[in-house]
Amino acid sequence: MEYRPLGSTGLQVSELALGTMMYGTMGNADRDDCVRQIRLALDAGINLVDTADVYSAGQSEELVGEAIAGRRDEVVVATKFGMPGGPGLNDRGGSRRWVMRAVERSLQRLGTDYIDIYQMHRPDPRCGIDETLGALHDLRHAGKIRYIGCSTFPAELIVEAHAAADRCGYGRFRTEQPPYSIFAREVETSVLPTCRRHGIGVLCWAPLAAGWLAGRYRKNEAVSPDSRLGRQGATAGLTGTDHEARLDLVEELVTLAGEAGIPLAHLALGFVLEHPAVTSAIIGPRSQDQFDDLLGHPVPALDTAILDRIDQLVAPGTNAIGERSAFSRPGLSSRQRRRGNQPAP
Repeated sequence: MEYRPLGSTGLQVSELALGTMMYGTMGNADRDDCVRQIRLALDAGINLVDTADVYSAGQSEELVGEAIAGRRDEVVVATKFGMPGGPGLNDRGGSRRWVMRAVERSLQRLGTDYIDIYQMHRPDPRCGIDETLGALHDLRHAGKIRYIGCSTFPAELIVEAHAAADRCGYGRFRTEQPPYSIFAREVETSVLPTCRRHGIGVLCWAPLAAGWLAGRYRKNEAVSPDSRLGRQGATAGLTGTDHEARLDLVEELVTLAGEAGIPLAHLALGFVLEHPAVTSAIIGPRSQDQFDDLLGHPVPALDTAILDRIDQLVAPGTNAIGERSAFSRPGLSSRQRRRGNQPAP
């Protein structure tokens, strides 16, 4: 396993991070198997484990806590807050009230007295970022979190958060967790350059594009009922012009990976890790077979010829046909675009 600096934090983390969204009722409901896989990942040299309070309604955090018991000092634990965590109107977002409640719940589930990286899961247009940063500042001083981060923030909101932190004397976001893959390259335009310029560690989610770049969906092949689309009953979504183009793209990439003599999934991981702004790619296996496939080969360094071929298939800074943007743009909502006396969000 190779290790890289996490932005300017001084931490060294593995270039592959273990994402645990699929551990628990959202994916693998076998608790013992999930705990065993997490421990195997640690044995393989992965030292960054990423989870969130909403993954399987908190079960993922519990499983991580069980797996790292007795090995806490070996692990950089990252979790997230901000998604709906209860039935109440205020059981979500970036308000001080919710941040203070959410962190205590995560600490209890993780079985630890501190979180290494506490990340805001998505921007909250209802809440001033200085309100959230103030709460996170107090948690850092209380010793409950070490670093703060954000996830799926557009570049302008990262810069806005930095300005608010400097203005108020709070700590800045030290990590960003964006979607990044051969299919989803829009972050190359502004998010990744912004992170690199400000010394922000980048932890990429969905480097395999929800299984597409692991070869789970192929032309003229039935969708496995055990795949993510199969389990979600979403196989009907594999029809239409956009999805045909996506399937064609997978075939092109399979050919490229074959010529290079590496598995498609490792071509995809190697692509993500070639970007100089990227710290780690988050892998999210559900089954032991997926775990073995991902960790059974070293991540290759891709030469210029391969990267140029990928650029020809999906242009830098763009998304593949049919790939939606993961960034929410509240300013584009009808409420914000209509003239008249509209209240602020």
